[in-house]
Amino acid sequence: MSSKNWQERTELLIGKNKVERLEDAHVLVVGLGGVGAYAAENICRAGVGEMTIVDGDFFNPSNKNRQLPAMDSTLGKPKSEILGKRLMDINPELKLTVIQEYIREDRIKEILSDPFDYVVDAIDTLTPKVNLIVNALENNLKIVSSLGAGARIDPTKVTIKDISKSFNCRLGATLRKRLRKLGVTKGFKVVFSEDKWDENAVIADEQDENKMSRVGTISYMPAIFGCFCASVVIRDLIGE
Repeated sequence: MSSKNWQERTELLIGKNKVERLEDAHVLVVGLGGVGAYAAENICRAGVGEMTIVDGDFFNPSNKNRQLPAMDSTLGKPKSEILGKRLMDINPELKLTVIQEYIREDRIKEILSDPFDYVVDAIDTLTPKVNLIVNALENNLKIVSSLGAGARIDPTKVTIKDISKSFNCRLGATLRKRLRKLGVTKGFKVVFSEDKWDENAVIADEQDENKMSRVGTISYMPAIFGCFCASVVIRDLIGE
Protein backbone atom coordinates (compact mmCIF):
# COMPACT_ATOMS: atom_id res chain seq x y z
CA MET A 1 0.00 0.00 0.00
CA SER A 2 1.41 3.38 -1.01
CA SER A 3 1.98 6.02 1.68
CA LYS A 4 2.53 8.81 -0.84
CA ASN A 5 -0.47 10.84 0.35
CA TRP A 6 0.02 10.21 4.06
CA GLN A 7 -0.40 13.93 4.86
CA GLU A 8 -3.79 14.36 3.20
CA ARG A 9 -5.64 14.67 6.54
CA THR A 10 -3.19 17.31 7.75
CA GLU A 11 -3.55 19.23 4.50
CA LEU A 12 -7.35 19.04 4.76
CA LEU A 13 -7.12 20.79 8.14
CA ILE A 14 -4.41 23.42 7.64
CA GLY A 15 -4.02 23.71 3.86
CA LYS A 16 -1.21 22.95 1.42
CA ASN A 17 0.82 26.10 2.12
CA LYS A 18 1.08 25.38 5.83
CA VAL A 19 1.94 21.74 5.17
CA GLU A 20 4.81 23.02 3.03
CA ARG A 21 5.94 25.31 5.86
CA LEU A 22 6.19 22.28 8.12
CA GLU A 23 8.07 20.34 5.44
CA ASP A 24 10.64 23.15 5.26
CA ALA A 25 11.13 23.39 9.03
CA HIS A 26 13.95 21.96 11.18
CA VAL A 27 13.07 21.13 14.80
CA LEU A 28 15.42 20.09 17.59
CA VAL A 29 14.12 17.89 20.42
CA VAL A 30 16.42 17.41 23.43
CA GLY A 31 15.44 14.72 25.93
CA LEU A 32 13.57 11.68 24.63
CA GLY A 33 11.93 10.33 27.76
CA GLY A 34 8.25 10.39 28.67
CA VAL A 35 7.68 13.92 27.34
CA GLY A 36 10.26 14.23 24.58
CA ALA A 37 9.42 11.04 22.70
CA TYR A 38 5.76 12.00 22.40
CA ALA A 39 6.72 15.53 21.36
CA ALA A 40 9.11 14.24 18.71
CA GLU A 41 6.63 11.72 17.30
CA ASN A 42 3.82 14.26 17.03
CA ILE A 43 6.14 16.76 15.35
CA CYS A 44 7.17 14.06 12.90
CA ARG A 45 3.58 12.97 12.21
CA ALA A 46 2.63 16.60 11.53
CA GLY A 47 5.07 16.53 8.61
CA VAL A 48 8.06 18.53 9.83
CA GLY A 49 10.70 17.77 7.21
CA GLU A 50 13.89 17.88 9.26
CA MET A 51 14.54 16.92 12.87
CA THR A 52 17.46 16.55 15.24
CA ILE A 53 16.90 14.41 18.34
CA VAL A 54 19.22 14.22 21.34
CA ASP A 55 19.47 11.88 24.33
CA GLY A 56 22.25 9.87 25.93
CA ASP A 57 20.06 7.52 27.96
CA PHE A 58 19.08 3.86 27.53
CA PHE A 59 15.70 2.24 28.19
CA ASN A 60 15.22 0.54 31.55
CA PRO A 61 12.21 -1.32 33.01
CA SER A 62 10.96 1.68 35.00
CA ASN A 63 10.44 3.58 31.71
CA LYS A 64 7.71 1.21 30.54
CA ASN A 65 4.91 2.90 32.46
CA ARG A 66 5.17 6.17 30.50
CA GLN A 67 7.75 6.28 27.69
CA LEU A 68 6.51 5.75 24.14
CA PRO A 69 9.13 3.32 22.74
CA ALA A 70 9.86 1.58 26.09
CA MET A 71 9.03 -2.13 25.74
CA ASP A 72 10.67 -5.42 26.68
CA SER A 73 12.17 -5.51 23.19
CA THR A 74 13.91 -2.13 23.64
CA LEU A 75 15.25 -2.48 27.20
CA GLY A 76 18.96 -1.63 27.37
CA LYS A 77 18.91 0.07 23.97
CA PRO A 78 19.61 3.78 23.30
CA LYS A 79 16.51 5.94 23.39
CA SER A 80 17.71 8.15 20.54
CA GLU A 81 18.44 5.19 18.26
CA ILE A 82 15.11 3.45 18.90
CA LEU A 83 13.07 6.63 18.51
CA GLY A 84 15.04 7.58 15.41
CA LYS A 85 14.10 4.30 13.73
CA ARG A 86 10.47 4.86 14.72
CA LEU A 87 10.43 8.35 13.21
CA MET A 88 11.98 7.12 9.96
CA ASP A 89 9.36 4.38 9.80
CA ILE A 90 6.66 7.06 10.05
CA ASN A 91 8.27 9.30 7.42
CA PRO A 92 11.05 7.68 5.38
CA GLU A 93 11.74 11.04 3.72
CA LEU A 94 12.48 12.76 7.06
CA LYS A 95 15.91 14.37 7.26
CA LEU A 96 16.96 13.10 10.67
CA THR A 97 20.05 13.67 12.79
CA VAL A 98 20.39 11.44 15.86
CA ILE A 99 22.74 12.53 18.66
CA GLN A 100 23.32 9.85 21.30
CA GLU A 101 24.86 11.77 24.19
CA TYR A 102 24.20 13.77 27.33
CA ILE A 103 24.96 17.26 26.12
CA ARG A 104 27.09 19.65 28.17
CA GLU A 105 27.24 23.43 27.73
CA ASP A 106 29.99 23.51 25.08
CA ARG A 107 28.18 20.84 23.08
CA ILE A 108 24.89 22.71 23.40
CA LYS A 109 26.53 25.79 21.91
CA GLU A 110 27.82 23.69 19.02
CA ILE A 111 24.47 22.04 18.33
CA LEU A 112 22.56 25.33 18.51
CA SER A 113 24.82 26.90 15.90
CA ASP A 114 22.45 25.29 13.37
CA PRO A 115 19.50 27.53 12.39
CA PHE A 116 16.68 25.53 13.98
CA ASP A 117 13.16 26.78 13.45
CA TYR A 118 12.16 25.50 16.89
CA VAL A 119 13.71 23.84 19.93
CA VAL A 120 11.88 21.51 22.33
CA ASP A 121 13.38 21.23 25.81
CA ALA A 122 12.26 17.97 27.38
CA ILE A 123 15.28 17.65 29.69
CA ASP A 124 14.55 16.74 33.31
CA THR A 125 18.00 17.58 34.72
CA LEU A 126 18.37 21.21 35.77
CA THR A 127 21.83 22.32 34.60
CA PRO A 128 21.61 21.16 30.97
CA LYS A 129 18.01 22.41 30.89
CA VAL A 130 19.12 25.91 31.92
CA ASN A 131 22.02 25.84 29.46
CA LEU A 132 19.80 24.79 26.57
CA ILE A 133 17.21 27.49 27.27
CA VAL A 134 19.75 30.30 27.74
CA ASN A 135 21.74 29.38 24.65
CA ALA A 136 18.61 29.04 22.52
CA LEU A 137 17.42 32.49 23.58
CA GLU A 138 20.87 33.98 22.96
CA ASN A 139 20.70 32.55 19.43
CA ASN A 140 17.19 33.99 18.92
CA LEU A 141 15.75 30.51 18.55
CA LYS A 142 12.16 29.77 19.49
CA ILE A 143 11.95 27.27 22.33
CA VAL A 144 9.24 25.54 24.34
CA SER A 145 10.17 23.88 27.62
CA SER A 146 8.43 21.13 29.55
CA LEU A 147 8.24 21.52 33.31
CA GLY A 148 7.46 18.64 35.69
CA ALA A 149 4.89 16.07 34.55
CA GLY A 150 5.36 13.85 37.59
CA ALA A 151 3.57 13.74 40.94
CA ARG A 152 0.30 14.82 39.31
CA ILE A 153 -2.71 12.93 38.01
CA ASP A 154 -5.28 15.45 36.66
CA PRO A 155 -4.80 15.98 32.91
CA THR A 156 -7.24 18.91 32.77
CA LYS A 157 -4.80 21.12 34.70
CA VAL A 158 -2.04 21.01 32.06
CA THR A 159 -1.56 24.37 30.30
CA ILE A 160 0.82 26.51 28.23
CA LYS A 161 2.05 29.92 29.40
CA ASP A 162 5.13 32.11 29.47
CA ILE A 163 7.72 30.89 31.98
CA SER A 164 7.01 33.98 34.12
CA LYS A 165 3.41 32.83 34.65
CA SER A 166 4.15 29.24 35.69
CA PHE A 167 3.40 28.06 39.23
CA ASN A 168 2.80 24.97 41.40
CA CYS A 169 5.90 23.26 39.97
CA ARG A 170 9.07 22.62 41.95
CA LEU A 171 11.13 22.20 38.77
CA GLY A 172 9.64 25.42 37.42
CA ALA A 173 10.43 27.36 40.59
CA THR A 174 14.05 26.19 40.58
CA LEU A 175 14.34 26.86 36.86
CA ARG A 176 12.99 30.41 37.21
CA LYS A 177 15.44 31.09 40.06
CA ARG A 178 18.43 29.88 38.02
CA LEU A 179 17.34 31.77 34.91
CA ARG A 180 16.72 34.95 36.88
CA LYS A 181 20.37 34.94 37.97
CA LEU A 182 21.28 34.81 34.28
CA GLY A 183 18.99 37.69 33.38
CA VAL A 184 16.12 35.65 31.94
CA THR A 185 12.70 36.18 33.51
CA LYS A 186 10.33 35.68 30.55
CA GLY A 187 10.18 35.23 26.80
CA PHE A 188 9.50 31.55 26.13
CA LYS A 189 6.60 29.16 26.56
CA VAL A 190 6.45 26.33 29.06
CA VAL A 191 4.09 23.40 29.45
CA PHE A 192 3.18 22.80 33.08
CA SER A 193 0.38 21.66 35.38
CA GLU A 194 -1.52 24.11 37.53
CA ASP A 195 -2.33 21.21 39.85
CA LYS A 196 -0.43 20.94 43.13
CA TRP A 197 2.18 18.21 43.07
CA ASP A 198 1.98 15.28 45.49
CA GLU A 199 4.98 15.48 47.84
CA ASN A 200 4.48 11.83 48.81
CA ALA A 201 5.23 10.82 45.22
CA VAL A 202 8.83 12.08 45.39
CA ILE A 203 11.70 10.17 47.00
CA ALA A 204 15.44 10.82 47.12
CA ASP A 205 17.58 8.89 44.63
CA GLU A 206 21.26 8.47 45.44
CA GLN A 207 21.86 5.87 42.73
CA ASP A 208 21.35 8.10 39.70
CA GLU A 209 24.12 10.66 39.23
CA ASN A 210 21.96 12.73 36.86
CA LYS A 211 18.90 13.03 39.10
CA MET A 212 18.55 13.71 42.81
CA SER A 213 15.06 12.25 43.15
CA ARG A 214 12.59 9.78 41.71
CA VAL A 215 9.12 11.03 40.98
CA GLY A 216 5.97 8.94 40.72
CA THR A 217 4.34 9.32 37.32
CA ILE A 218 1.14 8.06 35.68
CA SER A 219 1.17 6.83 32.08
CA TYR A 220 -0.73 9.63 30.37
CA MET A 221 0.73 12.77 31.97
CA PRO A 222 4.13 12.86 30.20
CA ALA A 223 2.32 12.03 26.95
CA ILE A 224 0.02 15.02 27.40
CA PHE A 225 2.98 17.29 28.15
CA GLY A 226 4.71 16.02 25.00
CA CYS A 227 1.61 16.59 22.88
CA PHE A 228 1.26 20.11 24.27
CA CYS A 229 4.91 20.85 23.45
CA ALA A 230 4.37 19.57 19.91
CA SER A 231 1.28 21.74 19.57
CA VAL A 232 3.27 24.86 20.47
CA VAL A 233 5.86 24.04 17.82
CA ILE A 234 3.39 23.17 15.07
CA ARG A 235 1.01 26.08 15.69
CA ASP A 236 3.85 28.61 15.82
CA LEU A 237 5.45 27.23 12.66
CA ILE A 238 2.22 27.56 10.68
CA GLY A 239 1.34 30.94 12.20
CA GLU A 240 -1.70 29.86 14.20
